[in-house]
Amino acid sequence: MESLILYFESIPSLHRSIILIGGISFFWVLEGLVPLRKLSYKKWQHAIPNFFFTLTTIVLNFGLAFLLLATADWVQANQFGLLHLVELPFWLYVVLGVMLLDFIGAYLAHWVEHRVKPLWMVHLVHHSDHHVDTTTANRHHPLESLVRFVFTLLGVFVVGTPIGIVMLYQSLSVVLSQFNHANITLPKKMDAIFSYVLVTPHMHKVHHHHVLPYTDSNYGNIFACWDRLLGTYKNLAPEKIVYGVDVFPNEDENSRVGSLLKQPFQPYQKPTVLPVEEL
Repeated sequence: MESLILYFESIPSLHRSIILIGGISFFWVLEGLVPLRKLSYKKWQHAIPNFFFTLTTIVLNFGLAFLLLATADWVQANQFGLLHLVELPFWLYVVLGVMLLDFIGAYLAHWVEHRVKPLWMVHLVHHSDHHVDTTTANRHHPLESLVRFVFTLLGVFVVGTPIGIVMLYQSLSVVLSQFNHANITLPKKMDAIFSYVLVTPHMHKVHHHHVLPYTDSNYGNIFACWDRLLGTYKNLAPEKIVYGVDVFPNEDENSRVGSLLKQPFQPYQKPTVLPVEEL
């Protein structure tokens, strides 16, 4: 475990790129072998705006990485944060560090984006994808990438995680996000069992249903426990899930980079809410 954290303390940029590109490539191929849904769209054409937003996310995170490093170094030097309140075995220190960063940087950030109207309009770019697959994982407006970075920075400060754990968390977050967005199917029992620990493809697809209350559920990225503990877990049969957002139904506009960049600045429209039993 210590050697793993030492590696991530100074992980080369090339290795981080391999994790990102390798993950997308692996799940892209897997989507063709065990697809959850048949590919009724032009996969490469669909991927273009998603790859654009992947690039903007990389550029923003790279440009602000010095803040993560400075914050991680400061909390370590001052023994500040939740992880420094009690003496822990090193393995537990790492596991709790990753879990708490996942809670603040992913679950909490995601929950807030669904509750604050201006942030929801920014987050719509992610939800307006009509064909959710592994490339959707990084489909975030630059403003949302900034919001997510701020929450991750807050997590490092509150939790008190060193840079090795931060880099491990970010690497796991990238791969698990690609996994749970991927258009792949797992055996039903396997998916059900895994979903008590990790966010599975089906569990997250429920979140991409086009109407409430399912849109406001299953916020987790790595660990499934946060949704189950905090009452935001929901299930829905795969065949009933319709991707997209009911207030922005134009698939053509939702596949153009220019339209997506302007999407957060359109007037807020109240989403449809259907009783669970009607879906």
